[in-house]
Amino acid sequence: MLQHYRATLNEADTNLSDSLRYALICSIRTPVDQAVIELYKDDIHVPGTLQWAAYDTKILKIKQVYGVGGLYEVTLRIYPYYNAHNSYGIDEVVVNTNQELIRYRHVHTYPLPRR
Repeated sequence: MLQHYRATLNEADTNLSDSLRYALICSIRTPVDQAVIELYKDDIHVPGTLQWAAYDTKILKIKQVYGVGGLYEVTLRIYPYYNAHNSYGIDEVVVNTNQELIRYRHVHTYPLPRR
């Protein structure tokens, strides 16, 4: 009898529909919010509370940690903003599907407009 084996999928190899992408991003919102707080807690130039939007977030990678349907790590690129969507930075955040913040990294800060 010939048996067929498929290698474990380690990274996403398909494009997600917008609805599925937004649903995934929104389902891991809490640890991403936590990352934004940690990333900018010591930044004295942050003009108020920073936010980020699911529609302006990119999924860079979905990594299968173990077994199909098991734990996944999702790497996101987020674009925190203040007020009426004034860009403040670019960050990469990795969370897993158990709502755990794995790691985060600040990529860029946009200069504030001069007054």
